[in-house]
Amino acid sequence: MGSFSIWHWLIILIILVLPAWFFSRVVSKAGFSGWWALLGVLPLINLVALWIFAFAKWPCYPER
Repeated sequence: MGSFSIWHWLIILIILVLPAWFFSRVVSKAGFSGWWALLGVLPLINLVALWIFAFAKWPCYPER
């Protein structure tokens, strides 16, 4: 077994960065900061962030 090779670290990096990039694009279109995507890669905190994002008033939409 031994230590991880460069390919393992590359795959882990892709698994963490790619969804965060997609999430940051969605959050930016909703009017929030793209930094919310960093919370998406942290376990359990991502559920809280998703809950806040789902029920918050989106800045890009005016009040109805």
